[in-house]
Amino acid sequence: MTLPTDTLFELDEDVPKKSAKKAAKKTSRRKDTSAGAARDISVAEFFEKNRHMLGFDSPTKAILMAVKEAVDNALDACEEAGILPELRVELTQTGERVFRVAVEDNGPGIPDTQIGKIFGKLLYGSKFHKLSQSRGQQGIGISAAGMYGKLTTGKPVRILSKTRRGKAVEAILSIDTLRNKPEEHSREVVAWEGKKHGTRVEIEMEALYKKGQRSVDMYLKQTAIANPHLTLTYVDPTGAQVVYERASREKPPQTAEIKPHPHGVELGRLISMLKETSCRSLSGFLQEEFCRVGPTVAKKIVAAAGKGLSLKSYPTRIAREEAASLHKAIAATRISSPPTDCIAPIGAELLLKGLKKELEADFYVTATRPPAVYRGNPFQIEVGIAYGKPGGVGLEVTETGRIRKKAKVDATQDLVAAADEPARLLRFANRVPLLYQQAGCAITKSVTQTNWRSYGLSQPGGGLPVAPMAIMVHIASVWVPFTSESKEALASYPEIIKEIKLGLQECGRKLGTHIRKGKRLKREYDKREYIETYIPHIGIALQEILDLTAKERDETVATLEDVLHRSRKF
Repeated sequence: MTLPTDTLFELDEDVPKKSAKKAAKKTSRRKDTSAGAARDISVAEFFEKNRHMLGFDSPTKAILMAVKEAVDNALDACEEAGILPELRVELTQTGERVFRVAVEDNGPGIPDTQIGKIFGKLLYGSKFHKLSQSRGQQGIGISAAGMYGKLTTGKPVRILSKTRRGKAVEAILSIDTLRNKPEEHSREVVAWEGKKHGTRVEIEMEALYKKGQRSVDMYLKQTAIANPHLTLTYVDPTGAQVVYERASREKPPQTAEIKPHPHGVELGRLISMLKETSCRSLSGFLQEEFCRVGPTVAKKIVAAAGKGLSLKSYPTRIAREEAASLHKAIAATRISSPPTDCIAPIGAELLLKGLKKELEADFYVTATRPPAVYRGNPFQIEVGIAYGKPGGVGLEVTETGRIRKKAKVDATQDLVAAADEPARLLRFANRVPLLYQQAGCAITKSVTQTNWRSYGLSQPGGGLPVAPMAIMVHIASVWVPFTSESKEALASYPEIIKEIKLGLQECGRKLGTHIRKGKRLKREYDKREYIETYIPHIGIALQEILDLTAKERDETVATLEDVLHRSRKF
């Protein structure tokens, strides 16, 4: 059967039209499906998939991070309650690559209503908005350790806590990563004998235990240095126990919370503060929401801002352009530095005790810099140096003024480098050791940029000085500028680098004096050894020339030796 030509034409036209409609419907369905698949991502789910950002990127590092977060929380809790901390850290191997991390403290304990949120919810804490020195900041660490444990072993976290007036509560919980909420498996009141108050947390996780410069052992040793008021008991996986006794009963001073400093607030934050404030005037807003702003300073800021602003302007009605003018006026106005009672440095004397307690060396020196400011945040730098090994070659001056070799001490030096190695660099932030990412840290940059040759040390270009030495640098601040969520390195703010260098130079000058004195002693000792070698021969020669008796010869030699020693007094 033959169809008309026009019918064929119509059929040919219909075919592409129908195909196009079907394709359009498929594309529309794909778009709808894609849009329907979008959903909120909880912060716990994000960090579960990106746990490397929190430092849990390898089994070796994971066990260190878990101990670190638990110890930091315990120390913060003890210090806030005014309690001299006594901690116990236990590592127990329960499988081929599985370890149980247990950290117990004598802190004030945790109310049972808060246990789930503290250990089973990320970004929950009391320190993020609080401008005062503390080890923890973000409310991520200990809950992230529990999340890693559940992810690798499927086992929940066990928490045992007792407050002063309450009973001991045991909670078994894990974190619901899809909702960032605690998932409690059980809770019961238990007996905790011999414990008036405190907290114990146990996390089982996949991990590897190794010794070395970036191990749990080294972290705890450095923690004992930076916290001389701490008594710490550590039981490693082999069952060996190490006790770090406190060197001082002086507790760190209580830090006060301060308000933001005007020079540390960005424009976006200023706009948010203007919208959220309950103040009814711009003058009141500046004085109540910021530190170091009084009536006179507020008047200068508003006058410099212009743009129709006055001291009586209603803060919530200030537009973005007016806020930008206000922000520029704040930056251009001279405002006193923020108060420093919000930070608690270790102190040069206690830092010296901590170094002497854990490091065996010939020479120690410490320095605490005056408080400084970056981005409106107060901070303080402390530096300590331990130089020389007792077991190495060295000289000393006795009480009688004689030079002699030092007695050798058989001691293992983990933190003080060997004479032909680069110096050990110990980095701390708010009394917490930083063991990883040393190359990308502002502290490392400051040490390598310091000219150690002027203090009598050898230093390769752009590197650490080569010497039997340990260099400790500590920053105390209300907000430490870490480069990542894992809190392992400091950002390179010029103000921070400058203060670190000044602290290093202050200690370096005293170290240089000690090194020059040591070299002088070495020269004198070599001369004395040379002369003493030939004094007996001189006595024999004098005996032959002057015809002395053996007794007279010996008396002459003794006289010469005495004159030699008296001429070398210091």
